[in-house]
Amino acid sequence: MSKREDALIAKMVKKAAAKVAPAKDRTRQYDDTLKITPRDTDADAKELFKEMRRREF
Repeated sequence: MSKREDALIAKMVKKAAAKVAPAKDRTRQYDDTLKITPRDTDADAKELFKEMRRREF
């Protein structure tokens, strides 16, 4: 490719990258009353799931 084509492609890529919107949190999209809770903050739950992974069923 020529330098002109490379510059044109780079320009188009830059323009397309600027259009990309950051990912939205759609947790409340369907239920406004839904309480958002931080994940993986409960130490007891972490310990429980860690123990569950060790078990064989």
